[in-house]
Amino acid sequence: MGVERYRAEQVTDVCAEHGEGPVWHQGWPGLRWVDMLAGDVLTLLPGGTVRRSHVGSVAAALRPRAGGGAVLAVERGFALADDDLIEVRPLGELWSDPGVRMNEGGCDPDGRFYCGSMAYAETPGAGRLYRLDASGHVEVVLDGVTISNGLAWSPDGATAYYVDTPTQRVDAFAYRDGDLADRGPLVRIDPELGSPDGLTVDAEGCVWVALWGGAAVHRYAPDGGLLAVVELPVPRVTACAFGGGDRADLYITTSRQATDLRRHPEAGALFVLRDVGRGLPVLPYAT
Repeated sequence: MGVERYRAEQVTDVCAEHGEGPVWHQGWPGLRWVDMLAGDVLTLLPGGTVRRSHVGSVAAALRPRAGGGAVLAVERGFALADDDLIEVRPLGELWSDPGVRMNEGGCDPDGRFYCGSMAYAETPGAGRLYRLDASGHVEVVLDGVTISNGLAWSPDGATAYYVDTPTQRVDAFAYRDGDLADRGPLVRIDPELGSPDGLTVDAEGCVWVALWGGAAVHRYAPDGGLLAVVELPVPRVTACAFGGGDRADLYITTSRQATDLRRHPEAGALFVLRDVGRGLPVLPYAT
């Protein structure tokens, strides 16, 4: 059986300088994602309108909270917000270096929220992966990271998939007793195809990976085999997530950074591939 090929369609006008981190949650008005360096969360409303909510100097990632509202990663730490993203309460800065910011994250099956950092200058090893538990305690899970990116769990919760972009790998961890262990590569991506960025996992346990500089999303089997390629008309593809009432549509975010906008005027728009599979429910933060 060969590799399936698809082409995503544009959903919105250009609405983000650096779109990232799409999330579908039934309790929200629609899909949400971030315009990261603008510090804004974008919400796709019925009819295709995009609402913009400013939450800080950087909006790195967000997830729903089990008790209502949202948990956010902002420039140098975490924050809590209401469902409408009007009241945002920062939980304090985790570091003081203005050259380092949060980048991407997600929740584990035990309801803890992770986000990884990176240097604005992409300095090798300057980032970390942080974990926020339900009590508000933060600990470092991984050190020496360069560009901490996609993080998601398998349907049974036993495996976590993670990207540190310059490694050109998607790595798999065993998730045991609440910890990440036994790290190993799931797939290595040829730099000519782009660099791995955000990712999501579908109900069959396959991993969908956005390729920065690759104008595509790849779908990989749990054993690392390439199953499908989703093509986009823009090069900087950043992240993906399943959404819609039955979680059958793959939404894909894009960036305008380092892009020839005369050749790729659609960069920064939201794209979708409809009826392509079935996603998993988003894992919430346990408060």
